[in-house]
Amino acid sequence: MTTPRTQVAVDCDGIRIAAEVRGSGSPVLLLHGYPETKAMWDDVAEALAADHTVVAADLRGYGDSAKPRGDHYAKREMARDQVTLMRELGFPRFAVAGHDRGGRVAHRMALDHADAVSALAVLDIVPTLHMFENVDRAMATAYFHWFFLARDDGMPEALIGADREAWLRSRFTGRRHDGDRLPDAYDEYRRCFDIDTVFASGADYRAAATVDLDHDRADREAGRTVACPTVALWGAHSYVGRNFDVLATWAPYAPGVTGAPIEADHYLAEEAPESTAAALREFFAVTEVAA
Repeated sequence: MTTPRTQVAVDCDGIRIAAEVRGSGSPVLLLHGYPETKAMWDDVAEALAADHTVVAADLRGYGDSAKPRGDHYAKREMARDQVTLMRELGFPRFAVAGHDRGGRVAHRMALDHADAVSALAVLDIVPTLHMFENVDRAMATAYFHWFFLARDDGMPEALIGADREAWLRSRFTGRRHDGDRLPDAYDEYRRCFDIDTVFASGADYRAAATVDLDHDRADREAGRTVACPTVALWGAHSYVGRNFDVLATWAPYAPGVTGAPIEADHYLAEEAPESTAAALREFFAVTEVAA
């Protein structure tokens, strides 16, 4: 039996954020990656809803959330959107799990809004600052889109806009360990990957290569780290899993971080939803005492 869900849209200081709410219990916010939407969490959210009120939200610039043109995509601003969303829904303090871009927003949220975030889960990422400060051929090849989308000359928007379907498919091709197929929610991703998302996601990646690094370096200079319980989950067969000691890389940013690999590639919540949900349920059950 599927848990009933409610679609909501909340004005977060002038930015409309779309979300889906299901379940009951302590609140958990789920944030998606690129080029996805909240639909990526469907199976995991259903499992978590047995114990939690689950809010799966579309990030600014994605899905059915607002997609303002221009440089409005610093993770600090995107994190503020989501904290406002949760507060407006009646959850001033909550746990958060983020995959890919959503993990980077969640990381910033745990730093800027420590009073709101009770626990942090990051899926298949290492910190943005570490990535940019340790670029090698393998990283530049696997993550070429970081550098392509960060261009500010209009070229990414022109090329992707010419064939959005081809670009969207390319983000998933070859990134599943269980076979080369599109995710179950692909039609929803295609519906939402309009030209406004093309421009918004470019601004998201430009922010990651500029202002987000400024904020991260300021935190490092100040010795500011994530204070709440943190878990890192990663795909055993993903670029992150194959190229990093994930826990050692996260430790300077989130002391006491725990975690483990999931038998999957990058999109672990969709490729291995049962394992991903089980790991998150265990982590959130342990950290509720600290909430």
